[in-house]
Amino acid sequence: MDYKRIMISKDIELIKLSENAYVHVSYTDLPNFGRFLSNGLIFINGNDAFLFDTPVTDSLTMDLVSWIKDSMKLKIVGFVPNHWHVDCMGGLGYLQNQKIESYANQITIDIVKTKKLPIPTHGFKDSLQLQLGDKLIKCYYFGAAHSLDNIVVWIPSEQILFAGCMIKSADSKDLGNIVDGDLIAYPKTIDKLIDRFPKAKIVIPGHGQFGGFELIKHTKELTTK
Repeated sequence: MDYKRIMISKDIELIKLSENAYVHVSYTDLPNFGRFLSNGLIFINGNDAFLFDTPVTDSLTMDLVSWIKDSMKLKIVGFVPNHWHVDCMGGLGYLQNQKIESYANQITIDIVKTKKLPIPTHGFKDSLQLQLGDKLIKCYYFGAAHSLDNIVVWIPSEQILFAGCMIKSADSKDLGNIVDGDLIAYPKTIDKLIDRFPKAKIVIPGHGQFGGFELIKHTKELTTK
């Protein structure tokens, strides 16, 4: 399927998944690593939108938010980060300046407090259900994997699973950066996704090309290597 792409800047593009959902892709240059991309999600209902993950910096986040407001004519009413790393919530400080409400795993909140990072406003333990107008957003914590605090977001109306960095793209040969993760818990956490989301039409990893349910199975295979 050919998805419509919108270049906002040389470092940010949007990929339209449906009338109500876009992947936001931001590009960053890292020393010793080169240029890499990170995925986030925008979910829309009417004139309101929820943002899932930010680009790595406040300035890139400002570019994304300005586009959503000015070009898409949307109001961002909430934000959820996948976990505490910079590729998920590096722009939280800017969002808080914009008075955008943020919701996160309580473990994420506990971690960022110790690291003196911006702190999401509302915490949850195992799951959280949010409303965007008449549509549901379901956030789940199934256990440690890529990080100790990583969650997934399920949008039932779109059958989209924003799984973030715990799920790897189809071309990934390994689990990537697991310095803050838990290799013992990882396969058990992925098993919970396999059981819970067999109907996922679109699965979005933290980095690389999105796909379908096969990305969850591919990640499970990587955990057993």
